[in-house]
Amino acid sequence: MEKNYDTHRIEDKWYQTWMATGAFHSDHTQAGEPYCVMIPPPNVTGILHMGHALNISIQDILVRWRRMEGRNVIWVPGTDHAGIATQNVVERALKKEGKTRDDLGRDAFIERVWQWREEYGGTIVRQLKKLGASCDWERERFTMDEGLSDSVSEVFVRLYEKGLIYRGNRIINWCPRCHTALSDEESEHQDSVGKLYHLRYPVRGGAEGEHVVVATTRPETLLGDTAVAVHPEDERYADLNQKAIILPILDRELRVIHDDYVDPKFGTGIVKVTPAHDPNDFDMGQRHDLEQINVMNGDGSMNEAAGPYAGMDRFACRKQILVDLEARGLIEKIDEHHHAVGHCYRCDTVVEPRLSPQWFVNMKPLAEPALAAVQNGDITFVPARWTKVYMEWMENIRDWCISRQIWWGHRIPVFTCTACQHEWAAKGRPEVCPTCGAGEVTQDEDVLDTWFSSWLWPFSTLGWPEQKPDLAHFYPTHDLVTASEIIFFWVARMIMAGYEFMDGVPFDTVYIHGTVRDDAGKKMSKSLGNALDPLDVIKDFSADALRFSLIMLTATGQDVYISKEKFELGRNFGTKIWNAARFIRMQSPSLADDSDATDTDGEVEQRDVVGLPVLDTALLTADDRHILGKLDEAVQQCSAALGKYRFNDAAHVIYEFLWHQYCDWYLEYAKSTLNGDDPARRDQVLTIMHYALGTALRLLHPIMPFLTEELWHAMGYSTTTDTEDPAGFIMKAPWPQPLDDAQRAAWGLDAATIEYVENKHELIRLGRTLRADFGVVPNKPIDYIVKPHDAAAAGHLEEDRASVAALLKAETLSVDADFAPPEAMPSSVGHLGTLYMPLAGLLDVEAETKRLGGQLEKVVKGIDQIERKLGNTEFVTRAPEAVVTQQRENQKALMEKRDKIERLMETIKG
Repeated sequence: MEKNYDTHRIEDKWYQTWMATGAFHSDHTQAGEPYCVMIPPPNVTGILHMGHALNISIQDILVRWRRMEGRNVIWVPGTDHAGIATQNVVERALKKEGKTRDDLGRDAFIERVWQWREEYGGTIVRQLKKLGASCDWERERFTMDEGLSDSVSEVFVRLYEKGLIYRGNRIINWCPRCHTALSDEESEHQDSVGKLYHLRYPVRGGAEGEHVVVATTRPETLLGDTAVAVHPEDERYADLNQKAIILPILDRELRVIHDDYVDPKFGTGIVKVTPAHDPNDFDMGQRHDLEQINVMNGDGSMNEAAGPYAGMDRFACRKQILVDLEARGLIEKIDEHHHAVGHCYRCDTVVEPRLSPQWFVNMKPLAEPALAAVQNGDITFVPARWTKVYMEWMENIRDWCISRQIWWGHRIPVFTCTACQHEWAAKGRPEVCPTCGAGEVTQDEDVLDTWFSSWLWPFSTLGWPEQKPDLAHFYPTHDLVTASEIIFFWVARMIMAGYEFMDGVPFDTVYIHGTVRDDAGKKMSKSLGNALDPLDVIKDFSADALRFSLIMLTATGQDVYISKEKFELGRNFGTKIWNAARFIRMQSPSLADDSDATDTDGEVEQRDVVGLPVLDTALLTADDRHILGKLDEAVQQCSAALGKYRFNDAAHVIYEFLWHQYCDWYLEYAKSTLNGDDPARRDQVLTIMHYALGTALRLLHPIMPFLTEELWHAMGYSTTTDTEDPAGFIMKAPWPQPLDDAQRAAWGLDAATIEYVENKHELIRLGRTLRADFGVVPNKPIDYIVKPHDAAAAGHLEEDRASVAALLKAETLSVDADFAPPEAMPSSVGHLGTLYMPLAGLLDVEAETKRLGGQLEKVVKGIDQIERKLGNTEFVTRAPEAVVTQQRENQKALMEKRDKIERLMETIKG
């Protein structure tokens, strides 16, 4: 093995090997209970970001774990055609050429998009592979491929013929930049500080100067007002029925309507009604048969209905209309107003509520079984708190606007006969009208919302509407891993589609992971300049380091706070394991050469670390039993954590076992045996070391696949000497199982032995702390004395004296139940007894006193500074609570350090 772990060479080597050997592929003919995961398809325009890295790492952990459990696993990958996003990318490219999509025409533009997809669309897929994703790449799908397009048409036609798809002239979210409708979920609301304009509408037929006051955040829309509304029981405006309200600027007479929607206690109790530019006003307009006047064009400019403002941009119109209203004395007041404003989820343009003819899906009938599925537990959300979010949205679901006024996407399969005006939905391209036989057939110009293909993903990717064997075998799928922001976009709709077209759930568990944030708590994004590129992290650390660090730091369903430095955690862990494996290889004669074991032709001795090792129980020491017990504990805890989707707990278990129990304690303990002259003990210790490492590598594999695969072969643990035989890959090795009670008893893995070794470790830590407290260098021999608490502890320590002394780096270790220090002597109390460290000859008292005095001076200064801050009333009352709390915690820590230094100085003085 190389001295240093060459992450990039090894990660590239193993991914190429896995791909070349088809290690990730399976189908319905393979043995094992089926387990299927569908990747949330990233946009074809996408570039890997930390959110992807977290999502893919979690999915890969589940997939690799289940594969090792013997399940028949497929992880289906693919990309989304991302209608608006992709069209925007290509239009920007055309703009650089001085062209628009209209210059090319629809067919040529779509061809241009396909060309772009062929050239750049695979970027995100290549990046997922760098991360180590073990997707079944032979199954890769694209939401615009032939099969998925057929599924989309099939679903549209079925829903159309069932009456669940309809065309309606309704208020929708309109993006003036993208020139298309958006669904409610695609209009992302951002908190902003705007203005609330209180405007005077003159009253005709009343007293001189009489007016009513209405309020709006969008004065430009008043040009489309057709009424004012009051509550039916509001007596203040009872006489308005005999008067006329006049629309400012345009002098149009407005109707006065009475509607329960109006809150008489809010504002003046009277509201303007603009049916073509507000969803609530639209509903009132429907109830009262109001005229709908659209005053804007699709690009956000004012149309001819805006009168003198025609042709102006909507925001320029707002400024001018306020000037004109002010000139006429029609502005009552202007307040600062905090509200949430809808923005396009793709280009961040302020969305305009606008009356427009669009295609909709009637969602309530589809929502009923999907709501019941979560209510009765057929589908589970993890963490459970997302259940309530899902339920509330489903209970208040609104119809889904599915048409988009763009060219890239699935064109709506609705056709009209220009001869007889018959309209129908069909798959393919009809040549003649089915009613009159005429050949003048036109197709709807709009395309479907991107999510209309994505909601079919779990079954369309398996061949539906054809009833293929893989669909029957792998559907319904199992775990869905995704982010909270697409619960409504995608998760809910997939559940509805599953019930409507497959008569049941599409998956049984939805795991919602948190958001990746920087150390300051801000969501990572390019616009904020705080984004970390996963590919840079892989380059600087490794894919394994990226994966392990993310998982270790991310609690179940919680947001994760990262900085580049935090990926040192995973890198250092990988280095620790690599060095431990090299150490073991050097102790194993058949493995001790310096060659790259995975590049040799069968020269590595194969060693079975999957089956239970044959151990001579008479040779087992307490430390042997302890490491075997801790290994079994790790197997149990890791499996339980993965079963509960507590991925960070699984990472902590493996980290604790490998870094601390295995490397820090057992390998250090084993060195004296390995360097000793008892070949039987040496062989047994090596057997335990290999067995423990092999088991731990299998536990770690789902999180760190590359390192574990490399070491699996380098250590001779593979079942075959052919490094390109998938049967020998660690991903095909069985998942570790806990020991049964009989085996634990046979090896003597009892609680008392485990507890003794834990207490022994505590004693050694106390000795090392004493050494550090008094500035004694680590390699300086010390004469320690232990006064055991009882006879049992004395017996253990006497039997284990050589081991304890070696780990303490002690010159001598005395076990004396009657020891009484003749003078003040550094000591620490543990569960086994009191450990003393005589200072005679160990240190220069004067120099050590001076060193501690310098430390004490710095600590006292730090305490004084904090006390001055906390004594400052202005600081305590104005500083954030967290800052004040941190100062108090710092004060407490420094005071404890001061007390400890003073005790050490007293001990030195004797």
